[in-house]
Amino acid sequence: MTTASRVSALATIGLLAMTAVWGSTFVLIKDVVGRMPVADFLAVRFIVAAFAMFVLFHRHVMRLDRRQLLRGIVLGVIYGTGQLLQTWGLAMISPSVSGFVTGMYVVFTPILATVLLRQRMPAVIWLAVGMATLGLGLLSLNGLSVDEGVWLTLLSALLYGLHIVALGHWTRAEEVFGLSAVQMAVIALVCLLATAGHGGPTLPPDRSAWMAVLYMALIAGAGAMLMQTWAQAHLPATRAAIVMTTEPVFAAGFAVALGSDVLTWRMLVGGGLVLAAMYLVELIPRRGVADGQPAEAAHHEV
Repeated sequence: MTTASRVSALATIGLLAMTAVWGSTFVLIKDVVGRMPVADFLAVRFIVAAFAMFVLFHRHVMRLDRRQLLRGIVLGVIYGTGQLLQTWGLAMISPSVSGFVTGMYVVFTPILATVLLRQRMPAVIWLAVGMATLGLGLLSLNGLSVDEGVWLTLLSALLYGLHIVALGHWTRAEEVFGLSAVQMAVIALVCLLATAGHGGPTLPPDRSAWMAVLYMALIAGAGAMLMQTWAQAHLPATRAAIVMTTEPVFAAGFAVALGSDVLTWRMLVGGGLVLAAMYLVELIPRRGVADGQPAEAAHHEV
């Protein structure tokens, strides 16, 4: 095996491990938000992550010009709002359903790219959208209605798709660390503002909640961002995106393994359709999009 092959294999393993970490957070978040307000949890989580990012990358932030700083602020607002919606939704639905519905950003992303960037959308994407919609229905329909938590999570997935498109269009390789740190700070501010109605954030209520918050801030937040940036410097964007579409599978797997959910035929069939739609969207050729897409353009999770 050549050195390049070894590095590529290590990058794939690292990216897969990072995606598993993201998948594990759905169950943890479900537990923590049952014991503290959603906005408070997110504010504490992202304040810790932002502090860690600025300690590491404050010099990179100082090198950003005004335009990139403004773009970082816009990106942070979009992502922070998505985080609030996703976590509010997760408080109302199961971790496995939240994981799959969040994964719909992979379908939204090429649609938004077509609308906003005037990219031509192949007809096969409509097939993927139909498959994902059917899978979503099997996963989340409760009689003839869809739970409010599903709608909130679906809206968050739309915002994540917008974040991916904008980030992929705006990011330059030499500014990844600085722009990431700015976004993290703005995400923390958005979540902090959401706590203003009750006088600011309350702290995690006990040691286990603190451990979960620190894990999601440092490991699934700052650490995962570093791993993603390094791994995607050594992998084509399409391959990286396919690896990261395993996130909802990990989310469902952790939920079932930890007893939060019970495996059902609807979960298997619905989740299978959503995953098939994700793979279909990522595997089709995209005219005018280079395989070396910017690193951050393939995923939203911090």
